[in-house]
Amino acid sequence: MKLNELRDNPGATKKRTRVGRGPGSGKGKMGGRGIKGQKSRSGVAINGYEGGQMPLYQRLPKRGFNKPNRKAFAVVNLGLIQKFIDAGKIDAKKAIDEDALIASGLVRRKLDGVRILAKGEITTKVELSVTGASKSAVEAVEKAGGSLTTTAAAAE
Repeated sequence: MKLNELRDNPGATKKRTRVGRGPGSGKGKMGGRGIKGQKSRSGVAINGYEGGQMPLYQRLPKRGFNKPNRKAFAVVNLGLIQKFIDAGKIDAKKAIDEDALIASGLVRRKLDGVRILAKGEITTKVELSVTGASKSAVEAVEKAGGSLTTTAAAAE
């Protein structure tokens, strides 16, 4: 097989229907929109509108509370840190802080800080300093001979 012989499976691609292109096309004149009315016009968005009846999303009871100043942490699992150390993207000999995690590509952005969770194994002795960590993550790091410090603001 050569590059010029590559083809899609038969029936995998379908030509786009061009509406409003004359009566011979089968979708001419009104382009499948019917006659008059709100939906026949352009620039109409009526998602969730039920013709004046109270919409479903308004009829259902609302519960709970969304905290307006809640913190969103960038979450990192211990297994991923170990994987990046094995790949040589993170230097385990130096202290690993949030900036080192971002530089390695493990975390895209800090958000309100980085939080370490205990999913996966860590075998290397590491010195981590982050915003927050789960208790089991702290135990796992200390069991491997390392240390995990969290800043006081986000300590549970």
